Amino acid sequence: HILQNYNFLHKQVVQLSGSTELNALLSALALGDGRIHAAFKRARISDENAGQTAKELVQTHIVRLEKSKKQFTSWIEDERVSDKLLFTTPFLRFWFAFVAPIFKGIKEGNYDEFNQRYANKISEFRESIFKELSFGLIEKSFEDDAITEIGAYWDRDIEFDIFAKTSSKKIIVGRCRYTNAKLKKNEITKLQELASKAKIRPDILVLVAKNGFSNELKAFKSENIKLFTLKNFRNLLNFL
Repeated sequence: HILQNYNFLHKQVVQLSGSTELNALLSALALGDGRIHAAFKRARISDENAGQTAKELVQTHIVRLEKSKKQFTSWIEDERVSDKLLFTTPFLRFWFAFVAPIFKGIKEGNYDEFNQRYANKISEFRESIFKELSFGLIEKSFEDDAITEIGAYWDRDIEFDIFAKTSSKKIIVGRCRYTNAKLKKNEITKLQELASKAKIRPDILVLVAKNGFSNELKAFKSENIKLFTLKNFRNLLNFL
């Protein structure tokens, strides 16, 4: 549906993305975590006018601007934290990660390079979608104390996949793991250590895991430690 219709889809995407320079930056964003300055470096583009370029990209509606939830904490206000540009749809991220950078072979009907690139990066690609779906899962799971803010937290040294506040001012921090291994008890310890380092006092710790948890970790499940697996995502179907 995508590779064999490359020419048609390429024309549609070009109408959105415009210049070749922006395409290079979009590919860098698609293969990274979305941090603007890191993407400019990967694309070998000077970030002297990063703010204006980021604004132009947002205006294409291919990406949206995401700021760290670091603003809720007591960190020094002027510490630099690079904003992120996140793709508005999984398809567009797929296109700029796997299709646009190697379009010549695809255009000619040779998919060998694509297949190799896709096999090497698919888990990372799915993990990003898994994290975004987790936001919806968390919102659905805290309806009695509604989520008022949710997103990711990052700075130069620390990152939380989930950082949220509820209407009663409770702070939630968490991690999403798209892995075939069951998560162990030390995941809780890691979260607690990171929160302490970030000077955050979370009321609730959350872990979202593709393949569940060890029995030892399950024993820690409580009102203050929430564990979610793939089966919990069925709750999101109620939104459809």
